Amino acid sequence: MLPVQTTNLAAAFNDAVRAIAPADAALPGAVFERPKVAAHGDLACNLAMQVARALKRNPRELAQQIVDAVKADARTAGLVASLDIAGPGFINLRLTPAAKADVLRAVLEQGDRYGAKAQGVHGKVLVEFVSANPTGPLHVGHGRQAALGDALANLLDWQGFAVHREFYYNDAGVQIQTLAVSVQARARGFKPGDAAWPESAYNGDYIADIAADFLAGKTVRASDGDAVTASGNVEDIESIRKFAVAYLRNEQDIDLRAFGVKFDHYYLESSLYSDGRVEAAVQSLVAKGKTYENEGALWLRTTDEGDDKDRVMRKTDGTYTYFVPDVAYHTSKWERGFTKVINVQGSDHHGTIARVRAGLQGLDIGIPKGYPDYILHKMVTVMKNGEEVKISKRAGSYVTVRDLIEWSNGAEGGETIRGCLEAGVADWPEHFTRGRDAVRFFLLSRKADTEFIFDVDLALKQNDENPVYYVQYAHARICSIFESWGGADWEAKLPALAGTDLAPVTGADATPQALALGQRLADFPDMLAAAAGELAPHAVAFYLRDLAGDFHAFYNSDRVLVDDEAVKLARLAMLAATRQVLRNGLAVIGVSAPQRM
Repeated sequence: MLPVQTTNLAAAFNDAVRAIAPADAALPGAVFERPKVAAHGDLACNLAMQVARALKRNPRELAQQIVDAVKADARTAGLVASLDIAGPGFINLRLTPAAKADVLRAVLEQGDRYGAKAQGVHGKVLVEFVSANPTGPLHVGHGRQAALGDALANLLDWQGFAVHREFYYNDAGVQIQTLAVSVQARARGFKPGDAAWPESAYNGDYIADIAADFLAGKTVRASDGDAVTASGNVEDIESIRKFAVAYLRNEQDIDLRAFGVKFDHYYLESSLYSDGRVEAAVQSLVAKGKTYENEGALWLRTTDEGDDKDRVMRKTDGTYTYFVPDVAYHTSKWERGFTKVINVQGSDHHGTIARVRAGLQGLDIGIPKGYPDYILHKMVTVMKNGEEVKISKRAGSYVTVRDLIEWSNGAEGGETIRGCLEAGVADWPEHFTRGRDAVRFFLLSRKADTEFIFDVDLALKQNDENPVYYVQYAHARICSIFESWGGADWEAKLPALAGTDLAPVTGADATPQALALGQRLADFPDMLAAAAGELAPHAVAFYLRDLAGDFHAFYNSDRVLVDDEAVKLARLAMLAATRQVLRNGLAVIGVSAPQRM
């Protein structure tokens, strides 16, 4: 990121190129990066090399013309200390101490909004994530979706989008019927392994819990749904179905609350059928000639939109394939005014993308190609006590999000979410903050399209091997320094640091560690913008680890509470800015910033 005034610097570079190039030339904008070698300067720009080929010019000669023009530009006065040309045409810049000091002051003055754009800068965006079938607990894949989706939604909010978080429930189809049959079998007294146990039934202990509550006539309420009271009638399969779905939606709500994730809306697949949206979408595609009948099935001409083959929409038994309601659902998103939509899903949904997009294009209602955007994530392997954990007793076939949170919490006595709920603990989510933080940070610590090993033993470590502990400890250490300096009311004294002379940490006598930390703080806004543009929330976790590393290096080289008052205040101001950016970055990914550890 450039200092606050460096919009002027970018403008000076861009104007210098425009003055050289033909009026009708398509030109890239100036982009500044940190040089690979710190000794080369504070910023580097390869604009001359980008433009040289199009203009058929020597890049070093072009770079010299740009440098001369930028030096003569009044907008860069007091901002640029030097401009040098390196290699085939790179332009390296050194900023003035005043420009570097302005970064720290911007952090201190903007506080919780440093790095954020004003609301309303962009339009609406809908982020759909988790979207688990209400047939069982949330598994670790859903946890990765929750971490990715929520962090991405936060990122987009910081970039000025009006963000809408949505959870899509697949509460229709064969899986829901299987759930009802499974609960019914448990309610009749059967269990997995019995001769009468249905072959396709779900085997987890949660099925027995649902059956017991159904027989007891309990009432459950989920998300924004109505309360559902169990009839207790084992023969009433419809009552069982409604109760089981509501029960599991409520269980998923509990997991999401423990994970710190909230949604603006829950959309039911069943409503697409009851409202006639699925049938309307199908009839529209038929009317527009996008379908054909073959061997008793209805096919969609997805090859018209680049798919490798056409796809069945309606099977010979009259039921629709799974992507058809998805087409109707995304039509609803478009009609609700969400021209930008992002779906976070597992990589097993890759084949759905072309089909959904083909269906939306076939409707011919103005939806652009490439709508919606997708983030596809790979699976998570869980390791505990040095061994892979493949199943959960509760789920029967996979590790749940609740398992991860509880295992990573490190609470003595094996405190559980269920135990807190049954004990009536009002603030139970706060009891699992450590576990939530670890799971969120870990699941964001790799790119979505890479497989990830979640090591529970590592999540429990309280040392610099544990990345979330390493970052949070940096924040806590800064708070401890401030408490030593300012006493119990140290936070009230921080605003005054914005007026401090920052020369000891930005000027000619500043240590390399201080300068590196200052530049890292300056990078934050551009890092957020790039992460949002690339739909890459993992970049925030990467940045925070780098920032924590720069802080620890600064802390080890520049003793803060020294006798020299001017030096002490300047270094405290640097720490205040670092603390603020750590807090802001952790807030984006939904992780707490503890003052003590």
